[in-house]
Amino acid sequence: MTTSTRMVKLGRIARTISGVGFPHSFQGSGTGEIPFLKVSDLSLAENSQGVREANNWVNRSTLSELGGRVSPVGSVVFPKVGAALLKNQRRVLLREAAMDNNLMSVVPRIGDAAFLMYAMTTIDMGELSGSGPLPYVSESQVKDLWVHFPEVEEQWRIADFLDAEVGRIGSIMAARRSQMRIFEEREASFISERLFPGSIGRASGEFPWPWLPRAEESPILVRLGYLCHVQGGVTVDASRGRSETDVTRPYLRVANVKADRLELGSVTEITVPKAVADRSALQPGDVLMTEGGDIDKLGRGTVWSGELPGALHQNHVFALRPDPERLDAEYLALLTRSLHGRCYFEATGVKSTNLASTSSSKVKSFPIPLVSLAEQHKAAVEVNGSLAEIGRLRSALVRQIDLLEERKRALITAAVTGQIDVTTARGADVS
Repeated sequence: MTTSTRMVKLGRIARTISGVGFPHSFQGSGTGEIPFLKVSDLSLAENSQGVREANNWVNRSTLSELGGRVSPVGSVVFPKVGAALLKNQRRVLLREAAMDNNLMSVVPRIGDAAFLMYAMTTIDMGELSGSGPLPYVSESQVKDLWVHFPEVEEQWRIADFLDAEVGRIGSIMAARRSQMRIFEEREASFISERLFPGSIGRASGEFPWPWLPRAEESPILVRLGYLCHVQGGVTVDASRGRSETDVTRPYLRVANVKADRLELGSVTEITVPKAVADRSALQPGDVLMTEGGDIDKLGRGTVWSGELPGALHQNHVFALRPDPERLDAEYLALLTRSLHGRCYFEATGVKSTNLASTSSSKVKSFPIPLVSLAEQHKAAVEVNGSLAEIGRLRSALVRQIDLLEERKRALITAAVTGQIDVTTARGADVS
């Protein structure tokens, strides 16, 4: 049995408040009278459909000076710009709050706030944003949206049903994400203990590497620069004129180099003189490392296996070229992912907010164990074998989370559009 539901324009049943008018330099403060919401704050309520806390706050007097408005309790808040717009995050305010200029709220005049939040979840805002470089929706576009709007009593029943079912699915997803974090910790600890026995639980606390075991328990350390050449990348020069010796090659950017893998689905090309291409081309066995990025990923290396012959790399990507008779590339990449590697690059990196950068001189100064090539290869084979097994388990968890997300979206759509009778429906067992 299904129930009927009428459609209305959102502007007829609600008003909009956009976080416009705030200077980009204004970030809020650690204390204040009301929360100052940012897109990242919506993730604080990952397992809830409501949001009440924020990492930043603002006083009412400051808000008034900036021309900002307060969204009341019961407002539906969502991203209005950027990649976050496409993630379909909707949250109901559980306390009044202000917003930065990346958020918008819809304030119901009539009807149930929770139902409106679910009804808006069925709408893909990305389809409204056009094909510009930065996805964006305006207040007028949002007001023109058609939403399902049954009688208020039915809205209450639907919202209660979805609160229970979505909450149940959310709990299972949270458990799967917790398992993912455990696997990530297992990966890190296994790498560290195999390459630096005792680094987990028996750190010496001694200068200059307090996170390592005592010197007598560890192999001798040498500078990476003694065993490895660090190659700089190619800088794009749009003003350079073309010549007959120019060649066009694949061009790896920072976005293509991840902490433990390469993403080669969107590799661009660059045209440079042949001499530049010849001296800057990547070679199989190079270890790629980004100059900057998230601080927890800084300095992590990924082995290049020659996936794109003749490929060049951006100047913000280092190519570490080990001496093949003294240093194993896979072993080096694992060293950068160990506790030692993480601590070294985080300690020596230049930090800005949650971003950091390193330099070729700091990369060359990275201290690595002086062990035989045979021992390096043996350690790399053992660690990579275990990581592959953990990776298969993590992939299974990712697939489960994706299926649960699909189930949640389908359930919300079916309930909001009246395809199921929530008074008799019971969510399928997804545990």
